[in-house]
Amino acid sequence: MSDAVARQVPFRGGGFRPRSIRWVGVVVFAVLVLLAEWGTRTGWISSLTLPRPSDVLKTFGELWTSGMLMKHLVPSLTRLVVGATLGVSVGVSVGILIGLFTYVRSGLVPVVAALFPIPKIALLPLFVIWFGIDEGSKYALIAFGTFTPTVVATYGAVDNVDRTLIRMGQSFGLGWVSIVRKIVLPGAMPGILSGLRISLAIAIILLVAAEMLGAEYGIGAYILEAGALYDLERLFAGVAILSVLGIVVSSVIGLVERRLLRWRA
Repeated sequence: MSDAVARQVPFRGGGFRPRSIRWVGVVVFAVLVLLAEWGTRTGWISSLTLPRPSDVLKTFGELWTSGMLMKHLVPSLTRLVVGATLGVSVGVSVGILIGLFTYVRSGLVPVVAALFPIPKIALLPLFVIWFGIDEGSKYALIAFGTFTPTVVATYGAVDNVDRTLIRMGQSFGLGWVSIVRKIVLPGAMPGILSGLRISLAIAIILLVAAEMLGAEYGIGAYILEAGALYDLERLFAGVAILSVLGIVVSSVIGLVERRLLRWRA
């Protein structure tokens, strides 16, 4: 009897929580790069279709030492931050309003549904006409491209909040503002942050498209110039910069998730 009482049962209340093992991703990436290097050196992969990763790394080093990396990266980051901030902030606000108020939902959901399927890149010429070929059209394209998916993700996340928790809050006498602040917003936050991952990925895509039209500096302009010259090393160096940018954005969102969603642990 004493042995049965002393034996500890492992806690299993954590639920389904898959973990991310970082070194596995690094190993997979390294293997792919080594395969590409081996394939291009042995001739198994044509140098006309894929440059050597070592040559791409050398090109990246030349970009860094010449100062051209920052000359292209700073304008791109500025456009991305300004445009995405506008689109995400307005999108989250509108999505919350749609999720909370019946008349706002009835009026805006059809509008969002009409705007959502429009290819945002196709609107770039229109934005150039409206805002000019300078920075305004680029900010507008990125903001509009992040706005619609953010709205859809946000009001969907608000809709998915457990209504039992809301009724429980009402039964304890919580006011409307307290319920929204303490129950609805925390419950919707995982869905909102998941939507932001998609929205910011779209923002990077639209950034490149916007910079390919009327931009002297920027990662998109750099890639366009490299493609026109059929300079695969520079082209892949630009693509690698975009990949790193995507990883950084995803890591930042992951950091925000860990700080805001500690209650899920």
